[in-house]
Amino acid sequence: MLFNSYIFVLLFLPLTVTGYYLLNKLKTSTAAHLFLLGMSLWFYGYFNVSYLPIILASVAVNYGLYRAMGAAGHGGWRKLALAAALLFNLGILFYYKYFDFFTENVNALFGSDWPLRRLILPLGISFFTFQQLSFVIDAYRGQVADYGFLDYALFVTYFPQLIAGPIVTHDELVPQFRDERRRRIDWDRFAGGLYLFAMGMAKKVLIADTFGSAANWGFANIPALSSASAVLVSLSYTIQIYFDFSGYCDMAIGIGKMMNIDLPLNFDSPYKAKTITEFWDRWHMTLTRFFTRYVYIPLGGSRKGAGRTYLNMMVVFLVSGLWHGANWTFVLWGALHGVFSVVTRRFKKFFEKLPGPVGWLVTFVFVDLAWVLFRADSIADAGRLIGRIFAFSGGGVAREIVDCFALPELEFVVAHLLRAETTGLWSYGLCAVFFVLAFWFLGRRNAYERMERMKPGPVNSLVTAALLAWCVYSFSGVSTFLYFNF
Repeated sequence: MLFNSYIFVLLFLPLTVTGYYLLNKLKTSTAAHLFLLGMSLWFYGYFNVSYLPIILASVAVNYGLYRAMGAAGHGGWRKLALAAALLFNLGILFYYKYFDFFTENVNALFGSDWPLRRLILPLGISFFTFQQLSFVIDAYRGQVADYGFLDYALFVTYFPQLIAGPIVTHDELVPQFRDERRRRIDWDRFAGGLYLFAMGMAKKVLIADTFGSAANWGFANIPALSSASAVLVSLSYTIQIYFDFSGYCDMAIGIGKMMNIDLPLNFDSPYKAKTITEFWDRWHMTLTRFFTRYVYIPLGGSRKGAGRTYLNMMVVFLVSGLWHGANWTFVLWGALHGVFSVVTRRFKKFFEKLPGPVGWLVTFVFVDLAWVLFRADSIADAGRLIGRIFAFSGGGVAREIVDCFALPELEFVVAHLLRAETTGLWSYGLCAVFFVLAFWFLGRRNAYERMERMKPGPVNSLVTAALLAWCVYSFSGVSTFLYFNF
């Protein structure tokens, strides 16, 4: 089920929030949690009911292995249970996400003819698998309290963060479900959550999808791009992926606050970063936290000398790239970020001495060009688009790109309310306005900061209602979130 859909906004969300608080008001917290678990499974299975057995089996097996660790004490059986948990989770992830990628590369390398399975990637499998990996590893380390099955199942499947994060740890979520004070509605927090939900939806529906149309056309028509068009296409995807993913996370956090549950911040204005290190401190923060805790530090972190530190960093970024998708484009994307991060750490004093605007420009240009690899279907396509950027070829911006910004609702307002006609100049003007506003928003307080400063009142209520109304009106062009594919 999509956040940006009629069924979610008009039925699922009101029904879930109302039912959850009503059951808690009746002092039946177990029933409230069972209800929330059921609604979360409905939310997950709405796309494809065949996904449900996968996530249910994953939850049951991981919980069983967690219990087996507890029963095993500190002997070899405990290590065996951990090994089984790691093998099970990574095995499921490999089978559904990487089996065909592995087979294709083996066939190409050895001339074999192993058949491909053409498996459908279950939604959110990378997210709920990593969430459970963190749980079983913490359980092995003795860092997990005594959780019942309902606590655990709700921790994994809680619907706001189930599909695309943020990646939540057990100690962040389960204690909140157990806290009786959080089972009563807090109207100020509810208002803040609704405001953040509206801001996140506006990011997705009004900004990300608009820039996404331009990016999609450009990546499908690389040979036809002038240098100017190629620059706009790369910038369009850079803007799209941020507003799409951060918009989802804003909506997830907003829904959580409506239900008196705090989810961790996942984005902190990453495009303001002046170094690549700062960028990764601000982008997909819960994924960075996961790799730091469960990959970088166990490998030795920065405790075993500079050479080992750089190697550990490269391993983390390569794994991060592969986590995002089964394609060499993602691996190379991760490798480039790893190399630039290593260079930044090695020459830390040099980068610290760069003037702020210069550091920002270097970082942003690198991130923008790296996103081309992330988005392209192949390394060759990425090379072609980057080649078009630096060909410095003549020609204006393709009309097809410009027309992506002539939103039907804006043209409706101009034609029917202002009684004016739209022209070609109107489309070019809208294109320029969208880019200017996007970068203006990126330089301002982010949605989470605005939510924290927000005070419920007529103005904020009007803004929230207007954003929700505009987004709902735009649902005819509904699209999935980019990170649903990862």
